[in-house]
Amino acid sequence: MSTFFIWIGMILGLMILVCFYRAIKGPTVMDRIVSVNVVGTKTVVILLLMGFIYGRIDMFIDISMGYAILNFIGTLAISKFFYQRKSIIPGSQYFKTKGGK
Repeated sequence: MSTFFIWIGMILGLMILVCFYRAIKGPTVMDRIVSVNVVGTKTVVILLLMGFIYGRIDMFIDISMGYAILNFIGTLAISKFFYQRKSIIPGSQYFKTKGGK
């Protein structure tokens, strides 16, 4: 059963690499924010899988909950920053001058 969890963790790791590609090459700021958020979510799932593998799910739930809260707060902070800067809103002056669609 632990080999199953290891394989799932490896597949999630490959999916994280795809999200990193979108975070680096994303055409808009929103794509980058969402991909970083998805990376954080997949990291939480990998932490929980590690808890199942090591048999210490209670400890890893606490760690993953803390990481999920930090991920959520970070996403909100970055979104608010770009929203106040008006670079995230389609149709804004900054969005038009920087090549947005």
